[in-house]
Amino acid sequence: MATIFTKIINGEIPGTFVYQDDVCVAFLDVSPMTEGHTMVVPREEISHWIDADQDLLDHLMAVARQIGRAQQEALDCERIGLLVVGYEVPHLHIHVLPTNSMDDFDISDRAPMQTPEQLAGPAEKIRRALERKS
Repeated sequence: MATIFTKIINGEIPGTFVYQDDVCVAFLDVSPMTEGHTMVVPREEISHWIDADQDLLDHLMAVARQIGRAQQEALDCERIGLLVVGYEVPHLHIHVLPTNSMDDFDISDRAPMQTPEQLAGPAEKIRRALERKS
C-alpha cells in the first residue's frame, strides 16, 4: 500500500510543493513545527534512511541544503535545522525547519493542520528564494 507521501507525490492528495526533480520532492508540512517547515522526500518508497543508498542520501541532503538556504533568505529565522525521525510515516523524509531556538524542535508542539491557502504564502516565499539561487 502506498504511503501518504507517495499519494502526495502522485497527486492523489494535495501537497504544497516548493521543489521537484526526478529523484525527490519537497513540500510544506501540513502541520508545521515552524513557518515554512518543509519535507524533502524521495520518490522511491524507502522506510528507513539507513536503507537508502549513499547517492540518494547525498542528493536528499543537497536538496535539503538548497531548501534551507532558501528558507533562511525568505523567512525570519536564526538557523535551519534538520530532523530525520521516521516514525510518523514509513517513507524516508527529511524535515527542514526554519528555527530560532531549540524549542522549535519539539515535535509534539505542531500547528493545527493548515489549509493550502495558509501554506501558500510561505511556499511562495521559498519558491522565489529558490529561483533567485538557481
